[in-house]
Amino acid sequence: MTDTPTQLFIGGAWLDAADGATMPVDDPATGEILCHVADAGPKDARLAEAAAVQTQEEWARTAPRARSEILRRAYEIILERTDELAHLMTAEMGKPLAEARGEVAYAAEFFRWFSEEAVRIDGGAGILPDGRNRMLLSRRPVGPCLLITPWNFPLAMGTRKIGPAIAAGCTMVLKPAPQTPLSSLALAAILQEAGLPDGVLNVVTTSRAGQVCEPLLRGGGIRKLSFTGSTAVGRLLLAQSAEAVVRTSMELGGNAPFIIFEDADLDKAVDGAMLAKMRNMGEACTAANRFFVHHSVAEEFGRRLAERMGALVVGPGTRDGVDVGPLIDRTGRGKVEALVTDAVERGARVLVGGRTPEGPGCFYPPTVLTDVSPESRLMDTEIFGPVAAILTFDDEDEVIRRANDTPWGLVGYVFTEGLDRALRVSERIEVGMVGLNTGLVSNPAAPFGGVKQSGLGREGGRVGIDEFLEYQYLAIPMR
Repeated sequence: MTDTPTQLFIGGAWLDAADGATMPVDDPATGEILCHVADAGPKDARLAEAAAVQTQEEWARTAPRARSEILRRAYEIILERTDELAHLMTAEMGKPLAEARGEVAYAAEFFRWFSEEAVRIDGGAGILPDGRNRMLLSRRPVGPCLLITPWNFPLAMGTRKIGPAIAAGCTMVLKPAPQTPLSSLALAAILQEAGLPDGVLNVVTTSRAGQVCEPLLRGGGIRKLSFTGSTAVGRLLLAQSAEAVVRTSMELGGNAPFIIFEDADLDKAVDGAMLAKMRNMGEACTAANRFFVHHSVAEEFGRRLAERMGALVVGPGTRDGVDVGPLIDRTGRGKVEALVTDAVERGARVLVGGRTPEGPGCFYPPTVLTDVSPESRLMDTEIFGPVAAILTFDDEDEVIRRANDTPWGLVGYVFTEGLDRALRVSERIEVGMVGLNTGLVSNPAAPFGGVKQSGLGREGGRVGIDEFLEYQYLAIPMR
């Protein structure tokens, strides 16, 4: 921890908050304070904005290859420091080291992907239909960006936003989640080492998000907002962005259905369920929330899933052999406890787990519930914990209707061995992504995002850089 930056990163300099404020970073496995970091206020936010605005024009003129090579160097540094970054992430967020190492590799891949996209930004040319003008299309950076990242994937959510912004030629103000600022500060130091010019990336850690973000969105200097977080906060940020007509992209909440038909391969289904439910202790927007299982295989699936979930080892993420670390904080654990209690009171049976362990830390056991009532709160609430809620269904139309009965539409999972059914159901589910006989959809080369109240725009893939680029049309008279 001694080598990890704890100050704000503004204009290429490490600074204390203007008012000297700091905030604690807790270890969710013990409840102990790891360290204190600078707690930015409005004055610091304006300073970061000024640095981004001042640097934008020069950075936009930087050669695409130069931007590409900075990202490539940062990618290589991240991989070289996998263990260091993984331990840092586990300390502040709780996930087991094996998962943390996996996230480091995932995070690094966004920099490699967008290093390759930086040199492929194109435009177009042609003659307009009336024959009077030639049309020349060019693409240019949207301008200074405000990037707001969540705590559950503190390194990968940073690189997924920073990578395309750098590739496109945008400057940035990054506000990481207050629970997990250390991964973002370490990332800023890596980018500085990789040669990113001063002022391109500015990092403001803060517990005063409203005081920091709202003035930036309303002030006119910030031209783009990229946010990952809850739908409720997303709505608020959209309203704040309206005044200055800030371009927005948002990855918001999810309520993922996991559908298992009677012809599904149950081995694949259980493996997929473990991935879709237990990645990051269930603290993921892509986590399977509602398990719809055909009544003919529901008992067998529930038994197998409970066996697998019950065999997982719960404990501090730094300990060898641990599969499931703590939840992020006591508020998060309390939410999970309340959702399980509500489901049980409405008739759900607990196949495994369901009881909060005694002792320090924010641990909650992997839990499988069956006979879950459709009226249970966890049916229309993002659980964000290691709880699998099983409901049964009888026919295809019924399960599609129930799967779509939610304001969210991020991801869905479908398990069937029938090709026609697989394609038909995937097309009818109202989601931005579908895992077909797999429990993992996230990949830097694929567009990530949802429909309905799960967000706007896409991150990753060939389209990920589009969110940070504008078109300019030049009309040239033909003589």
